[in-house]
Amino acid sequence: MSFHDDVTAAQRCLDDLDRAVTRLEQRVGSALDIRRIRCDSDHLRQSLALLREVAPAAGPGPQLVTIPDTPYDSTLWADADDEGLGARGRRAP
Repeated sequence: MSFHDDVTAAQRCLDDLDRAVTRLEQRVGSALDIRRIRCDSDHLRQSLALLREVAPAAGPGPQLVTIPDTPYDSTLWADADDEGLGARGRRAP
């Protein structure tokens, strides 16, 4: 799924939540718990709108770099410091 698809799916879920909260509110009235849920739902809606605004700036994800299976040229490591591990004439403590 793309970012836009995920945000749209989240928006649909929030719409479903609002409809369910409205039905609950009709059954139990405007109790404190219902008002809290309504407030949380509004906050989620605002956060989702902010996320939608940031989406174009996010751009595409990181580019993958393929690493070949061929062995490296051993001369690349000729003067590398191996801290004495595995070097000829040296032993690890």
